[in-house]
Amino acid sequence: METLHLPDTTGMDTNNSLSNHFLIAMPTLDDPNFHHTTTYICEHNEEGALGVVINRPLEIQLGEILRHMDITTDIEAIQNQTVYMGGPVQSDRGFVLHEPVGNWEATLKVTDTIGITSSRDILADIAGGEGPDHAIITLGYAGWGAGQLEQELAANTWLSGPASSKIVFETPSEQRWLAAAALLGIDLNLISSDPGHA
Repeated sequence: METLHLPDTTGMDTNNSLSNHFLIAMPTLDDPNFHHTTTYICEHNEEGALGVVINRPLEIQLGEILRHMDITTDIEAIQNQTVYMGGPVQSDRGFVLHEPVGNWEATLKVTDTIGITSSRDILADIAGGEGPDHAIITLGYAGWGAGQLEQELAANTWLSGPASSKIVFETPSEQRWLAAAALLGIDLNLISSDPGHA
């Protein structure tokens, strides 16, 4: 994994930032990358946004990635940890969304307790049983250019609301989409995915 290069956040009103928010795909969103997804937004400013999908498990386990990187672990739970499709951008690169923030080489601090790291050292620590208390490993991320996410929100492509670390790290992945919407008081099962027949 290489260093994560993110846009400069200076100059944006942080009150308008969706960092540490969920983006919840509306049932009508049929883009195969984002159908029924919950995305955790790690960075959002006037230059764009970056997040990782937290409910799209891959047929890959962490042990495979560690072996590919010549990192060894004999901890079975770590070898069997699910890896997620974090988004369509740089899908050959790994990202670790984790709590607590810790002190790894290439970490973007999202909140006082949550960070996203793209450097090898965090995987080495996870393999050795010394990683963060909670971690989701993804391949790739979701990215939006300047103003793009705002346009998609205006077009009702997404619901958005403050994130919950409990949903990110403790709720089973297949429940995260409905659970994230439930935080907003919305039952996505009641929203028709058939346009024009609400």
